[in-house]
Amino acid sequence: MHITEPMFLALIALVDEPRHGYGIVQEVDRLSEGRVQLKIGTLYGVLDRLSTEGLVAPDREEVQQGRLRRYYRLTDEGAGVLEQEAARLAANAEAANARLRARRSQERPLPAGGAA
Repeated sequence: MHITEPMFLALIALVDEPRHGYGIVQEVDRLSEGRVQLKIGTLYGVLDRLSTEGLVAPDREEVQQGRLRRYYRLTDEGAGVLEQEAARLAANAEAANARLRARRSQERPLPAGGAA
């Protein structure tokens, strides 16, 4: 299964506690430091896919101010997939960083005066 960045962040948002849709949106915004801003329509597509794959499950429903809030929780399978994806991304980041370090160590400094 291919995990997109919004899916990955939604899974992270559910690690510590069940959340309703808007709560997930807020947590993804916080986790990504504003880089990823999920729209509600996109979020529910993500949640549907994660639910179909068994990675998240409905936890409970509450009515607040006349509106139904459905809470979602991370399943054990979802935690396993998240752990695998985090390890894959960390390995890719380390490979990139190692190559960048090697590239920097091979660069020749410019001669005095700045011309090559």
